[in-house]
Amino acid sequence: MRFDYGYSEEENLGKPYDLKLLRRLGPFLKPYRRLLTGSVLLVMGITLMELALPYFTKIAIDRYIVPIEEAAKVPMAEQKGRARRYISVDADDPAVQRVIRSHPRFFLKDKSRVWISLEDFDRIPGRDRFALRGRDLAGLTLVVIFYAVVVVTNFGFNFVQRMLMEYAGHRVMHDVRVRLYEHVQQQSMAFFTRQPVARLVTRMTNDVQNMHELFTTFIALVFKDFFLLLGITAILIVLDWRLALAGFSVLPLVAWATRRFSRRARVIFRALRVKVAEINTRMSETIEGIKTIQSFCQEQANYEHFAAVNAENYRLGMQEIHTFALFMPMIEVLGIIAIAILLYFGGLHVMDNRITLGALVASLTYMRMFFRPLRDLAENYNVLQNAMSSAERIFGLMDIDERLHGETVPPHIDEAQGGTKGLLEVDRVAFSYTSGEKVLNDVSFTVREGETLALVGPTGAGKTSLLNLILRLYDPDSGEIRLDGRSIRFWDPGELRSLMALVPQEPVLFSGTLRQNILGNGDETPMEEDGAYVERIVDAANCREFLERLPHGLDTALVKGGSGLSSGERQLVAIARALARDPRIILLDEATSYIDSQTEAAIHRALQNLMQGRTCIIVAHRLSTARGADKIAVIKHGRVDECGSHAELMAARGFYWRLTRQG
Repeated sequence: MRFDYGYSEEENLGKPYDLKLLRRLGPFLKPYRRLLTGSVLLVMGITLMELALPYFTKIAIDRYIVPIEEAAKVPMAEQKGRARRYISVDADDPAVQRVIRSHPRFFLKDKSRVWISLEDFDRIPGRDRFALRGRDLAGLTLVVIFYAVVVVTNFGFNFVQRMLMEYAGHRVMHDVRVRLYEHVQQQSMAFFTRQPVARLVTRMTNDVQNMHELFTTFIALVFKDFFLLLGITAILIVLDWRLALAGFSVLPLVAWATRRFSRRARVIFRALRVKVAEINTRMSETIEGIKTIQSFCQEQANYEHFAAVNAENYRLGMQEIHTFALFMPMIEVLGIIAIAILLYFGGLHVMDNRITLGALVASLTYMRMFFRPLRDLAENYNVLQNAMSSAERIFGLMDIDERLHGETVPPHIDEAQGGTKGLLEVDRVAFSYTSGEKVLNDVSFTVREGETLALVGPTGAGKTSLLNLILRLYDPDSGEIRLDGRSIRFWDPGELRSLMALVPQEPVLFSGTLRQNILGNGDETPMEEDGAYVERIVDAANCREFLERLPHGLDTALVKGGSGLSSGERQLVAIARALARDPRIILLDEATSYIDSQTEAAIHRALQNLMQGRTCIIVAHRLSTARGADKIAVIKHGRVDECGSHAELMAARGFYWRLTRQG
């Protein structure tokens, strides 16, 4: 019995940054490498444009808003006394020439250049000031236009990059999900015995979606943030390396805080994933088993168990929030400290004329930008954790290969083929679901073409397990099962099962129409499926009566596995499904144990039509069913206790005889 509720493996995660997992995504990424490459190139372009914006501010300030030159660079500046800073004006501009003629004492001339000190500039009337700054206004306008163009282009690049990354991410995850679905569908029944359904569903839904977020969100941000950090660092060093070192003095604290955060967040995240999985499983079990819970008055006990799990989930969630609430403001504070340091030393440098005012403003903007990628990485840490752990589980599932392959046929077997159709031989077969716990042991019998064999015996004797072995849903531990003289190990599983049809005791119907459930959705449906062929199947399976009561007949849509149909009607649909397959061998797990007498009669008539002219093996839960068989095999403790016709077994007065006496 399982007690892990399908989530125990959540505790055994690998490294949060396992490059091996990313390498395994290579084959899925290869068909879309152009899209991904284009997306990365766009990210680089977006990053370059974002890096250019603060530099436009520097240009605007230094060249056009405050285009100041020091007195040492201005000829004859000493004649102006204590004036230290000057503005250069365009002497070729007629408007400037007019102002110079009106206020000649304020200007210094040297060949083709003209200057005016800041003190004298303030003494000139406002209209004349604008005339003097006409060239600067034109330059400032041009910078603003370039700024706007870059912003609009950046928007367009972001849109295209997002579309490319989303399309590539969706296609990659589509391929991963299809590959995973195909892989799971090909596994043997032993695989599904060990794997909880909820776990498999989670792998193909939640885990694939988590990996999708890795491609569409995290990877784009990582490239962008990486390029931003490199670009900002380079620009700050170029602007003033001493100022850059002053601003970066807080980085050791940032690295320490990030390391502490990542470790703590990972521990909490793992525990939270386990609790979320436990809550999901408990919810699923409650909904599926609500009839049992209410029948045994277990609502309160079940509620208390769920409340305890939910409380632990709440506690872990608050720990996660506390960790983020501590880390994010800490990074914010360190960023503010870095800006304050930069402002202080940068202000001193501006006062000492080591850097311009524009360079200081740009440096402050770049330093503020520098801490944004760090915050983004922290906020998306869960995305990475989710994606890597999901990738680990997905590829772990893909690494499990329990398919039953058809083995190479030895030449002498083909030569010995006698051409018999429907001859089935079970030779000294032993089988166990769990090592050391035999379900079948040394079972042997033969069913000839067109013959009917009934398997009878107590519950748990291994009758249904024999049907599973004949269908090759499992392979026996020892012994051999042969069809037409060839071991079924040498048959391709798909080819082998195409020759057989199973009618289970509890048939499974799928979402879709009754027609799809009977004829299937594949390409093997006969061309005349809408004509006499379907009508013959419906009549032979005794489905006509209940189909006429349905609003759309064969095209009636089923919900919840055919919950709108009675048990008998579902069984008739299963028989019709087997008839549509036109098999050589019928495997019947008798399904009339819980059916009313009228429906049972209809099912028996349908079964007679199905079994006619075919090799049949019936698991008989009622001895009345076994009496009509050509041969009866009595299974007891995993062995064939008796085998013969009804009359022969009654005459032997063995276990079968005692069963009939008890009935």
